[in-house]
Amino acid sequence: MEFITAKAPHPTKRGGPVWELAKLFPEQGCWTEEDYLGFDRSENLLMEFTDGYLEVLPMPTIEHQRIVKYLVRMLMAFAEPALGEVLFAPLPMKMRTGMWREPDVFFILKEHLPKGEYPEHADLVFEIVSPDKKSQQRDYKMKRLDYAKAGIAEYWIVDPKKEQITILKLARGRYVEHGVFKTGSVASSALLKGFAVDVAKVLMVV
Repeated sequence: MEFITAKAPHPTKRGGPVWELAKLFPEQGCWTEEDYLGFDRSENLLMEFTDGYLEVLPMPTIEHQRIVKYLVRMLMAFAEPALGEVLFAPLPMKMRTGMWREPDVFFILKEHLPKGEYPEHADLVFEIVSPDKKSQQRDYKMKRLDYAKAGIAEYWIVDPKKEQITILKLARGRYVEHGVFKTGSVASSALLKGFAVDVAKVLMVV
């Protein structure tokens, strides 16, 4: 007796998305804050949430993480525990109802420290800019508006590609430049008097 066998058809084409898995999650525009906060972060994805939409951020590089480590170490040595607490991604921070961000590094003064699972305010935020155009747009323009609206007193934009640190301080609900610091100079905080870092050492160009 001759048996005829047939290969089982692939559910999707090679290289295509597994749509059945995608359907397990809400569509863009339909995510809730509960969906966002309940998402499995076992892969250490950096994700931000705005009014039902989810954005997955670029995976950090070694250079990025070294800059984060240096800033965290310097800020902790200066400010903890007397002034407040230093935190870093991945950790969601609530900006307002319907908006959550994951700053690379942020600092919260003692009087503003959170009592719940997630912070809802920061006093100083650092973002390390990735070289792609979307990241440049996000950190220089979109987050400048987001963080100002959230009342964050100071925002550092650390840009390895431009080899500079831009420090913005809040004035009447908008950010103004406290300074643009290049390699060879020292970047100093307007909020934390006495906190300063050598730009070249931050950017690992020495």
